[in-house]
Amino acid sequence: MNAPASQAPARAPLRSLDEVLADLLGRASLLEGTQEVSTFDADGRVLSRDLVSPLQVPPQDNSAMDGYAVRAADLAQGRPLPVSQRIAAGAAGDTLTPGTVARIFTGAPVPPGADAVVMQEDAQVTDGGGVQFNSVPAPGQHIRRSGEDVTRGAVVLPRGRRLDAAALGMAASIGLATLPVARRPRVALFSTGDELVLPGDVPPDQMKPGAIYNSNRFFLRTLLLRLGCEVTDLGVVPDRLEATVDALRGASQGHDLIVTSGGVSVGEEDHVKPAVQALGTLELWQLAIKPGKPFAYGRVGAAHFIGLPGNPVSSFVTFLLLVRPFILKLQGATDLAARAVPVRADFTWAKADKRREFLRVRRNATGGLDLFANQSSGVLTSMVWGDGLVDTAPGRVIAPGDMVPFISLAELLA
Repeated sequence: MNAPASQAPARAPLRSLDEVLADLLGRASLLEGTQEVSTFDADGRVLSRDLVSPLQVPPQDNSAMDGYAVRAADLAQGRPLPVSQRIAAGAAGDTLTPGTVARIFTGAPVPPGADAVVMQEDAQVTDGGGVQFNSVPAPGQHIRRSGEDVTRGAVVLPRGRRLDAAALGMAASIGLATLPVARRPRVALFSTGDELVLPGDVPPDQMKPGAIYNSNRFFLRTLLLRLGCEVTDLGVVPDRLEATVDALRGASQGHDLIVTSGGVSVGEEDHVKPAVQALGTLELWQLAIKPGKPFAYGRVGAAHFIGLPGNPVSSFVTFLLLVRPFILKLQGATDLAARAVPVRADFTWAKADKRREFLRVRRNATGGLDLFANQSSGVLTSMVWGDGLVDTAPGRVIAPGDMVPFISLAELLA
């Protein structure tokens, strides 16, 4: 029997997070263009080619200690040995004369002929100016060998590596003053909602009923900047279809990505979905997670479009789980996934949900996890208090002592 003509079509089932993430990453093509930037200014950028070392690090065998460079066999007789030379870091010594030692300092090249370094605490200077040693060192003792850190021709940092402090130090250690990196994604950001007020425009005691401060704008801009984006902040767009269409049309010019907050649900005042469909295509909409169900992806002109939920925790979580890896993929980064490690739960969660749920938690002094009391998608306090998320499978309840998948916020926010 056919359904009545007036009956609304069945809504498509919600898509899983893993499916949506794979779909998104499949659409995130590497942006054209690279830049050469100062190594001092490359923190957080993504390498656009392998870095190959032109030299050995360290370049020569050098001393790991302040002490004496010796021939180990010369110490076997147990008598004091004279000092024939003094070698500081940055200086090169002469070949060590047999039967003598060289005073040497940390980082100084080991002179030819020496095969060990004795730290100064294991030697005593005699009244006659010689040096008495307490024991015979093993060959190679306290010597850092040439190339033990980096060998000439080795790839020290691969293409797609997101640069951090350690990586920048490594690049400097092989003599690179500038680095080749992917260009910054150009991102247009705006929020929708007549209820939104910018902090500073209206004092708290003069807020109209129903008005709220726009917190999403601040943390989304910060997250985008941390990911290396150039951000155009377009402010707040009124809850009208024409205004939303105009904002999207303008944002699609000169930007690689448009990110919006709010207006992607199913209410009568949620205009982002029809506005995107009027200008381009909406290819993903709604996924089976909590918080964060109203998530959207599409294209407006040449620009990617991502619509985030309006509730702040939903917006924050979906950004970290989906937008972050998408933006990194645009820059050619290879380390994209949010890593989960098993950690002991010190709480009870009896509210099994049919969707995959991300609970805000914090590590405690005993190595377990405490749960924030209010897991509502509007409680931004939970993200401030917490230091991670528990990735909770659909239908799962949690008892104290259970091992649960913990995702560190520090890693995602770096």
